[in-house]
Amino acid sequence: MATHRRQRFVHAQLAWMIACVLGLALLDALSLELFFVLSLIGFLIVTELTAPLNVSPVWRRRLRWVILAGLIGFAVIVVRRILDILSGVL
Repeated sequence: MATHRRQRFVHAQLAWMIACVLGLALLDALSLELFFVLSLIGFLIVTELTAPLNVSPVWRRRLRWVILAGLIGFAVIVVRRILDILSGVL
């Protein structure tokens, strides 16, 4: 049962990431930063939508570290973009 839920989680995340790549390629906006941000958003959505109601398995508790790493990466991207904008203004 736990393996089935884990596989469903991985398949949902993989489908989201493939859809992001295809969508960004169709819009001619494919970049690593946009893909990372959209994948992080999808990861957070899939994590919430597949969360069990009563008991949290061990593998789901480890997702907190992945979420933390993703949010740190997102913060780095935001700071870099802000610095790029400010360097153009100054």
